[in-house]
Formats: sequence, C-alpha cells, structure tokens
Amino acid sequence: MARIAVIGAGMGAMATAARLAVAGHQVTVYEQGPTYGGAVGRYERDGFVFDTGPGLLHLPAVYRDLFVKTGKRPLEDCVDLVQADPAVRHVLPDGTAVTLPGTSRGGAAAALDRAFGAGSGDRWNEVLNRARDAWDATRRPLLEEPLRPDWQVLGRDPYPAVRRSGLLRRRPPTLAEIAGRELGGPLGELLAARVEAYGIDPAGAPAAAAVLPYMEQTFGSWYVRGGMRALATAVYERCLERKVSFSFDTPVRGVLERGGRAAGLVLADGTEAEADHVVCAADPRRLGVPLPPDGVPARGTGVRSRCTLLLALRGARPEDAVHRTLVHSPGGLLTVLRPDDPGTRPDAAHEALTVSLACGPEGPAPDRVDGLLDLAARAVPELRERLLWCEVRTPADIEAATGAAGGAVPPPALAGAGGRLLYPGNSTALPGLYLAGGWAHPGGGLAHAGMTGALVAGLIVEGAGFRGSQ
Repeated sequence: MARIAVIGAGMGAMATAARLAVAGHQVTVYEQGPTYGGAVGRYERDGFVFDTGPGLLHLPAVYRDLFVKTGKRPLEDCVDLVQADPAVRHVLPDGTAVTLPGTSRGGAAAALDRAFGAGSGDRWNEVLNRARDAWDATRRPLLEEPLRPDWQVLGRDPYPAVRRSGLLRRRPPTLAEIAGRELGGPLGELLAARVEAYGIDPAGAPAAAAVLPYMEQTFGSWYVRGGMRALATAVYERCLERKVSFSFDTPVRGVLERGGRAAGLVLADGTEAEADHVVCAADPRRLGVPLPPDGVPARGTGVRSRCTLLLALRGARPEDAVHRTLVHSPGGLLTVLRPDDPGTRPDAAHEALTVSLACGPEGPAPDRVDGLLDLAARAVPELRERLLWCEVRTPADIEAATGAAGGAVPPPALAGAGGRLLYPGNSTALPGLYLAGGWAHPGGGLAHAGMTGALVAGLIVEGAGFRGSQ
C-alpha cells in the first residue's frame, strides 16, 4: 500500500483519489479551500440554488464507469441524472429561434429544414458525419490513453477534407471556415456557437473542434437534479466510502523532492506531508510543478474565464422553456440555463436562471454586465420585470475557488492546430509526480477532467506501460 498525496479536491482530483483508494492505496487530498468540487460550486440564497460552474454533463459514461469501478452503487443510484431534451435552443441576432432535440439526428435535421429551408438538415448531418470520423480517429489517443510519446501526430487535424475543384489548400481550415464553407449563413453560425460555448474561439480552432457538437448530439446533454453540485457531492461521498482523507483549508506551497523523485508535499505553513506518489490536480503553473518531458507546454495563454449572472425570478417557469439557450450576438455568445428542477427554487412560483459569457480575466465592464440582461431577455421574455435580484460571479471568484490564474476555465483538448490545444501528459519529469484535472491531458470540462482519474490511477497502479482502458 502506497501513500498518495493529491493536490486539490476538484472533480479530476476526486476521481483519481477514489480509483487509487479502491486499488488499496492510502490517499489524502489537500485542498486550499473549505470544500470539495473545485469549479463545481453552488450558491444559495432565499431558497434559490445555482450552479456556479458547469451546468451540464456530456459523456456521462465517464462517471458511470467511475462509480462501477469504485463501489457497489452505480451512478444512477447516487444522483438523479436526466437528459436535457430539447438539447439546445439557438436565438440568432435577427430573432430567429431554432430548437434542436437531443440525440436525434433525424429530429435535428427536420428542425433545421423548417428554420433554414430544405436540405439544411442534410448539410448539418454531413458535417457531423465528418466530425464522427475525426472522433473515431482520435477518441482513444486523445481521451482514453496517456498522451503518446509521438503526440505530434495529434497536431494534424483529423477532420476529413472536403474536395473542392480549383481550390489550393495551403493550411487546414479553422472551425469557423468549415462552418462558412460547408454550412454557410445562419446554419454555420449554429455550428460555430456550439464550439464557442466551450470558451473556444471558432476562428482559431481547428476543424476538428466539430467533435464537440458531434459529442453532444450523439451522447446527449445531461443534468443532475438539485444542480450539478450534487454530482460533486456523490463523488466526494464515494471517496469517503473508500477511506480517502480530506484536509481542507490546507494550501500547498510545493512538491517535496528527495532522491530525484517526489516524496510528498510542503504545505503553506511549512509542514511536510510525506508520500510515495503525488498527484497535482490543480493548475501546475501555480505551484511551479515540473512538466512532463513530452514537450507539450502548460496551457494558459488564450484560455478564457467566465462571467456568470445568477438570477432569481418571480413567476413560474413556462412550459415551453428549454434547459439551455444560446443567444448569438456580435458581442459574444450568451449561455442561458433554466433547469426544470424544483430543487433550485423556493416554490413553483419562482425560477432560478443562470447566464454566462466567456471573457478575459478582467471580466466584462459593469455597463456590459447590465447589457447581458438585455441579451438574456431575448431568451427569457419579461426578464427585467420578473427579476428579484442578480448575483454576479466574476473571474476573480473562479480564481478563488480553483486557484487557476485569472479564473481561467480550461476547455477540452483538441487534435489539430499543431498540437497547441493539447495539455501536458499525466506523467511528469519528476518520477512519482503526476498531473490530473482540467489542466492535464485530456483537458477541461466535467467529463474530460474525470477521465484524468482513470489515466493517473492506471499509471500509478500499472506503471509506465499503462496504455488506457480496453
């Protein structure tokens, strides 16, 4: 039995801790803040309950596998997991509204034909078919295996080229370019928005970013009743069941090194916590953690944060409301979440609403925040008349909760773009030190961060020869 110290108590950290504990190791988690979950937080006031981090889960199989591998009770016995259907409503600048069903290609095609004319649905599905090819080509090396030594092959965009006579391609197209070329007009805006919702600029993203809307349409968007914080609580309780120890309000100063390998942690008060292995599940830049020798730099530059408005509304949630609406505007894409969940409101005569916008570390200007309410009103009529109060969560709040510089919210890793959208591998240059969580391969988001748990646990339990689950 090895002693393992985990830095941070976010979702990737807890997924790693639970898997290592069930393998028989003694695991202690050190968290700088007062609670678990990292970015998956909760805000409560006057009977209203809000998620302050991710509002939906994609690829729920990641957490189903975690619960199967770490205990007797499956995920669905621990949380009430429901699929959001319709999956999303788009509100375009001209007022056009398009509502797309979840996990139904035929239903999505029919909705697009009604909105944009016959053949629109077929063009959409053709793009997602090419995205499926990119998904199939990169799923294992990008998501299910430790970062391969020849990671440079993932720098090539796997999105299949569309042959066009008379055109000489000098470089792979961006996601924005394929949205314009292969879909065009408002239909292309829908594809670009589905990528922008992850905090990724479609104009700089590789065409392979189309795997993100493909993933959503294929595997669905899922919500946990009571709020996504309930998922963090379920993972935390699974860790406790497996005898993982947690030390909250315990900042870490650095990694203890002896004999050329990680030997534990140095805490902020100077105390040393010895360990046989160390897992850093926080932003490695914050602690100066030595990166893997694979040559992939730490992500940071260009990673955006979020400004979130938590809105308490009077009046019942309308029956035709959808869980997620994406409001398109020249100033950015606004995400509006309004779950049909009695656990988020004081009674049926009120509604809890979350509005978010990707932004830089400085956050939007105060007058811009007021403008976000006007944009949100395009998705929620009479919003200002119904508004009881608004709580603003800034990048500084995210930085305080997660420790990430500037409140950066890491998106999932993507193939293409020469590898600049990859993350450092899970093994580092210092033996015994590993990286987990959203700042390590395969990147951010609930599902991807959860995947790091399987990768790091596999590397520690099975050694450097571990090649991922079969």
